[in-house]
Amino acid sequence: MSYIETIAPEVAEGEVLALYQRQQAHFGYLPNYARVFSHRPDVMASWASLLATIRRHVAPRRFELVTLASAQALGNSYCALAHARALGELLGMDAARDVVAGEASSLSDVEHAIMAFARKVACQAPAVTAEDIEGLREQGLADDEIFDIVAVAAARAFFTRILDGLGAEPDAAYRELPEPLREALTVGRPIARPATGAAEQALSGSGR
Repeated sequence: MSYIETIAPEVAEGEVLALYQRQQAHFGYLPNYARVFSHRPDVMASWASLLATIRRHVAPRRFELVTLASAQALGNSYCALAHARALGELLGMDAARDVVAGEASSLSDVEHAIMAFARKVACQAPAVTAEDIEGLREQGLADDEIFDIVAVAAARAFFTRILDGLGAEPDAAYRELPEPLREALTVGRPIARPATGAAEQALSGSGR
């Protein structure tokens, strides 16, 4: 699941146990990314706070489009799978598949421009020019909206580099996505094999 040893759910205590329990309550299982933060749960808490602050200013559809574009450009399977699934919940899975394939006629010109800009920020930020910003203004975006796009893409770069730098594999639950979409989104590390469930059972049965 990762290249570092993480704290097992059955021995987790304090902040780590609280982190694990929150994540399991939300997803119905303990995601692999939560485990890699087990040595620094305060960093996970800070990340969650930062992300919530950024998201507060961005409509859900735009947030998911920018995040998906950034994750794909960064070569991170985990976030590409997660946010394509979230986009599917907003637009429908067929529409999400078209977005991933670059065939989304349902997207506006400004949405296509936003996604292209997000890819550039995520992987080639020093190459961003004043002309790139002016192009977004010509699409009708205000400067605060442009800031938000950059913030979403930059934040995703932080998170994906932690996951990939530590070898975290996307959760086995993503195997449930339609095969064409799953294959298109596995742009980096492969999806984890299904677990036995023993660790999750130990966590949910913990009385601490």
